[in-house]
Amino acid sequence: MITTPDTTADTASAAHATTITSGASTALRRVLFGQDGEHDAGGEAAHDLWRRLLASAPFRPDFTASPEEGLRTAYRRLRLLNDVIGNPLDLVGDPAALARMHEWLGFVDPTLASVSTIHYNLFLGSLLDQGGRTQAELAPYLTLREVGTFLMTEVAHGNDAAAVETTAVYDPARDGFTLHTPSAGAQKFMPNTSCTGGPKAGLVAARLRVGGTDHGVFLFLTPLTDAAGPLPGVRVRRLPARLGSPMDHCLTSFDRVPLPRRALLTGTHSHLTAEGVFTSGIKDQRRRFLTSLQRVMTGKLCMSAVTVGSCRALLTLAFRYAANRHVSGLTTGSTLPVAALRSHHGPLAEALATTYAMTMLYQDAVRRWSAHADHLGGADGAAGAGGAGGTGGRGAGERERAANARLVSVAKAWITWQGRSIATEVRERCGAQGLLSHNGIAGQLTAVEGAITAEGDNQAVMVKAASELLYARRVPKPGDPRVGRQATGELTDPAFLHGLLATAEDLWLDRARTAMRRAPAEALARRNAAIGPALRAVDLYAHRHAALALAAPAATATAAGEPLRNLHLLFTLRAVREHSGDLLRHGHLAERHIDELPVLTEQVTARVAKAAPELVAAFAVPDEMFAGAPLAARDYIAAYDDPEGPWRR
Repeated sequence: MITTPDTTADTASAAHATTITSGASTALRRVLFGQDGEHDAGGEAAHDLWRRLLASAPFRPDFTASPEEGLRTAYRRLRLLNDVIGNPLDLVGDPAALARMHEWLGFVDPTLASVSTIHYNLFLGSLLDQGGRTQAELAPYLTLREVGTFLMTEVAHGNDAAAVETTAVYDPARDGFTLHTPSAGAQKFMPNTSCTGGPKAGLVAARLRVGGTDHGVFLFLTPLTDAAGPLPGVRVRRLPARLGSPMDHCLTSFDRVPLPRRALLTGTHSHLTAEGVFTSGIKDQRRRFLTSLQRVMTGKLCMSAVTVGSCRALLTLAFRYAANRHVSGLTTGSTLPVAALRSHHGPLAEALATTYAMTMLYQDAVRRWSAHADHLGGADGAAGAGGAGGTGGRGAGERERAANARLVSVAKAWITWQGRSIATEVRERCGAQGLLSHNGIAGQLTAVEGAITAEGDNQAVMVKAASELLYARRVPKPGDPRVGRQATGELTDPAFLHGLLATAEDLWLDRARTAMRRAPAEALARRNAAIGPALRAVDLYAHRHAALALAAPAATATAAGEPLRNLHLLFTLRAVREHSGDLLRHGHLAERHIDELPVLTEQVTARVAKAAPELVAAFAVPDEMFAGAPLAARDYIAAYDDPEGPWRR
């Protein structure tokens, strides 16, 4: 059970700072975070818990800390989170609750977000799903006497993790396993296995070998370090500092480390009998391996959550500064806030629309994935059937789960890529001040790169989804959003816009299939010919689902309806504009639409910019999260001149 922390003066002021008086902003806030029971079991009250905690004094930035001190601070903060969580198993068993917490971690402390995802989701989540561990066995990890980590990737094996070389050989004489790293390429790459943060234990992906037979990749619970350092047979070497927030990434290897029988995590599908005979209800090794990766899907939701939360904070900073920063006006001797200029607020308005769309797509992905009773066993759905995305031989429930897993994966890739673009735009709109670390923007420019790579490199994720879409058979349904060749719709009609995006997606898939047919009859040549247009189709797939997710509350909300409709229109028009040539050429847009597009876009941009104060206020980012950032101050000049300012100390 998650418990409410004690309220201090710090958290009280944070609550005051996020008080919203506008009816529209209050309604928008409910859309973003959910009233109790509206979107999930936690609702806005659960968001308030993390908002108050992350605004409290122990989470304030320390600009004088060295990278190593920052790393130690992140592990201390992990224990503060754990105290508030109460029973971590409740959090770990609820993907929506786990993702919700991550919405507030990323901007405050990207390192904390990383170690939290690893410990709670990958480590504890995998133990919970597959391990069959007792409460006593889990106690060291629930109380953080030992921090959990996850060792899958190897120096020579990243996105091809099914080919990892680390071995775990069953020894019938002692009824246990011998964990070994057979080559330099098999060293585990970048897990947080150093002694910083306290003793560590890890789930190590290794090839299970029984009686000379390789049964594929499973996870093995392995003690790694104690207070004095690595345990016998375990070698841990720190890697150089990485781009972005500090993290204790290491190369980790094993020299014939003995493990007990209980170290093996087989889930419910496989079993090692008392006589040392391996059996499994899943005959295919790859599918068994994907079951070991089942927690990666929830991890993708957490990466999306970190990114949308960080973008909301970044835009809060950007709009504050835009309102406070004055430049020369249009007449001699006059000044005006830089926010008044279309060249400044136009890109930020588009970033606002994208952030709202990102948030709605992320929420939709969370709901869809949580809706499956067996969502924690969905790695095979994440991969698609046979890598081709076909539907033959699969039941409707399995097809639905595979489609939802694809949406979760694509949403993670698309959201984190959009997060990078928004962080770059915010940095540029804040000028040189955006480059200074104490203003909180520069760190996000690099932190988002970690999310882009974590839980599956974005490009690999999108290539896989492109393959699935390419081979999938589309069966039109009643109300199919694809539009006919008669371009009679209006650009203000959401259904018409969604149909245009769906049609553009189909056009690119048709191009990919045509390119594949025309390519030489060699597998690699066919793949390479199709992948470019197929990736364009996947990008449209993501835009379309984000537009649909944003349109839903825009159609039903009352006080928030008009601003949401403007956000949806601005977001969707941008995607349509990008493909307007194709849509015109194939008869889905008329010439008048091409003339209307820039005019309507300008009008909607102005409306979104005018509503920006309410739209940003709905993000409810506490002032304390910007502690020490002169950029966030109403009088940023005085903040820079303050000799006692936190950034100076």
